[in-house]
Amino acid sequence: MTAAPMLPERHDWTVDDLGDLSKEFRHESMNGRPIEPSDSPAHQDLCIEVALALRAHCPPHLIVTIDQSLRVNRRIEARPDVVAVGMANYATTPVPVEDAILAVDIVSVPSEFREIVETAEVHSKAGIATYWVLDQMRSELSLTELILDPARKRYSFGLHTTDVFTVTEPWPITIDLPALSSRRTALLARANKPAD
Repeated sequence: MTAAPMLPERHDWTVDDLGDLSKEFRHESMNGRPIEPSDSPAHQDLCIEVALALRAHCPPHLIVTIDQSLRVNRRIEARPDVVAVGMANYATTPVPVEDAILAVDIVSVPSEFREIVETAEVHSKAGIATYWVLDQMRSELSLTELILDPARKRYSFGLHTTDVFTVTEPWPITIDLPALSSRRTALLARANKPAD
């Protein structure tokens, strides 16, 4: 077991400050505040399933990845659960936010909705064309699509569903939410089954 890194006392962190910390410290930075994610295997498993669905027909000039840092400015480094960026950034971190065309975040606990609202505002102002929020707090997974209005730098609501999610932009993507919900229910049942 590795001890969590201790952060020096500071009121305002820049992305460069956080980049100088130990590589063991996974982080994002929102308005000078470091946020250390702590995700369950259930959350990460869902990230992988979504990434695989996105990758199925991903155009060759893009790469789909999970848990990727996006540099917004000197005070903000976002870290979507799943993101599609230009292939030119294949060996780059953090990736410049303007090279991201799709970001997906997965909500696991009620308190994350406040962070999602703040994150959506950051992503829209940074110009990420499409932002999806996948909610796993109920038995049926739901996905909400937010589409950027470039002139206003704000998102408007697109598709919201608990059914099969299918879009043609930014490329043809299908995510079978009922199948993912069933898979998650089965995995949770296995996880909660008493040991023999």
